[in-house]
Amino acid sequence: MNDLVLVRKNLFRKKLRAGLMVIAILIAFAIFGVLAGFYSAFNWRQEQAAADHLVVANKINFTLPLPFAYYNRVRAIEGVRQVTYASWFGGYYQDPRNVVAAMAVDPETYFDIYASWFELSEPVRREFLKERTGAVVGEDLALKRGWKVGDHIPLSSHIFSRRNGSSTWDFTIVGLFRARTAGISTNSMMFHYAYLDETRSLQKNTIGWMVLQTTSPSVNDRVAKAIEQMFANSPDETSCASEKVFHRAFLAQLGNIALIIILVIGAAFVTILMIVGNTMALTVRERGREIGVLKALGFSPGRILALVLGESVLLALLGGLPGIALAALAAAVLRGRLGGLVPTLAVTPAIALIGVGLMLALGFTAGIIPAVNAMRLSIVRALKRA
Repeated sequence: MNDLVLVRKNLFRKKLRAGLMVIAILIAFAIFGVLAGFYSAFNWRQEQAAADHLVVANKINFTLPLPFAYYNRVRAIEGVRQVTYASWFGGYYQDPRNVVAAMAVDPETYFDIYASWFELSEPVRREFLKERTGAVVGEDLALKRGWKVGDHIPLSSHIFSRRNGSSTWDFTIVGLFRARTAGISTNSMMFHYAYLDETRSLQKNTIGWMVLQTTSPSVNDRVAKAIEQMFANSPDETSCASEKVFHRAFLAQLGNIALIIILVIGAAFVTILMIVGNTMALTVRERGREIGVLKALGFSPGRILALVLGESVLLALLGGLPGIALAALAAAVLRGRLGGLVPTLAVTPAIALIGVGLMLALGFTAGIIPAVNAMRLSIVRALKRA
């Protein structure tokens, strides 16, 4: 019988206790995996932000619109290479729970600005420009919904209504776009801003935000100040910041997500650490005589240390690995249910590796004191225990 078999048999000697420990650790790591996936999903736009991109939004709140007339004025500022604009549609497909990340965009400039993110073939681009009610759909979204080129899609809005009283717009899928690099989500849909603006009942001639590309990242500050000064003291003052700062501010609206995740995960792990540590201490106390017999048979103190510590680490791995797997499954389900709100929600390999590191740390921390006590236990004291 090798040491690994001995560790496994000792761990499951009391199956109920071991099973409860495994379940507790599984839940803790499932929570960790899902929360870490959310954090990664919320930050992916910051990671992909281009250094020469600036975002112009309403100074009061980015959810408030800007006059369309601002577009031409911003485009004329020195240092601006190109500008595009977009409006969040707040769309859903058939059922309000089937959220679709749909945006009304300028078809001539949007995919130029985001050329490093999305790939749109030239034939699809020409068809998109020609078809006023046309839409281009990301490959991820098309696969998820079973949509294909030529399909007519009715999409409703939580935000806008049409002049005829309806809240549903009809679109024709004229093509698909794909991500240029891994990590870019294509769980979204773009359509003509003009189609939305000419048919909606309110907020006509307004846009949600503008994204501009500067001639160089070195002129970003100068361009941002020029834009903010241009619209200062107007009814719709603007805020201009880099794309990375804008998305960081967007996350700030939801609260300090990093702190929330750290606090929740920290509370769960401290609780599990105390429980597992107490269980391992109790286990060593219960097996005092057995440890004495092992030492009498020639087991070295280092080997006793390794056996007890191995039991603690194995317990953490048996609970943690299924917990990470459960988190990956939960993230996939939530990604489907939440539509385009968190399109990149997933338990990434990096999160899984961090999880394994935490399992090893948890097992080592919970087991080191009981293992040292077992190593130091003398044969005479151990054999005297009832």
